[in-house]
Amino acid sequence: MGNFLPSSTLQSSLTSVANPIMNSKPHPDKEEIIVNCAVITVSDTLSRETDKSGQIIQKLLTDSNHQIVTYKIVKDEPTAIKVQIVNLAADPQIDVLIFNGGTGIAPRNTTYDAISSLLEKTLPGFGELFRFLIYQDIGSRAIASRATAGVYRSKLIFSLPGSTNAVKLAISDLILPELTHLVTQLRN
Repeated sequence: MGNFLPSSTLQSSLTSVANPIMNSKPHPDKEEIIVNCAVITVSDTLSRETDKSGQIIQKLLTDSNHQIVTYKIVKDEPTAIKVQIVNLAADPQIDVLIFNGGTGIAPRNTTYDAISSLLEKTLPGFGELFRFLIYQDIGSRAIASRATAGVYRSKLIFSLPGSTNAVKLAISDLILPELTHLVTQLRN
């Protein structure tokens, strides 16, 4: 038999490794910029009134002085998702596309597949860090998340689960701390 750590020991080890680096930046951004964002909720059932995750994303971004250029709800259909990406990426006002919903493995969850087929560059660290952080909240169910990020036509794209807790964590702990830095890199 191999040397396996009990899950409580593994959790403690992972947490102690992560805590010193949580919320630290390797180097500060030279200046804060206003990032123009598109928020897209992927759902077959939600409306603007019932889309809590889309509302949270918009609030967290605007509270951090970023701008929402557009907000849409699209059906969980690969073609519809790809059309949104292509059209929004052509808009010179938009820097970032943030999708939420459709990242699981159910048959109707196609967001990851549609987005990943278009990405020109991926940011694997986003999905890895997201799953690590969400693991601390929901445990091993984190493996079912296909949250991802990357670049398409010089636009930064994030794809998040539709859960309000997952959205809060991703925006607050991962996206907002790096948004200015990533967009500045793409603008140069």
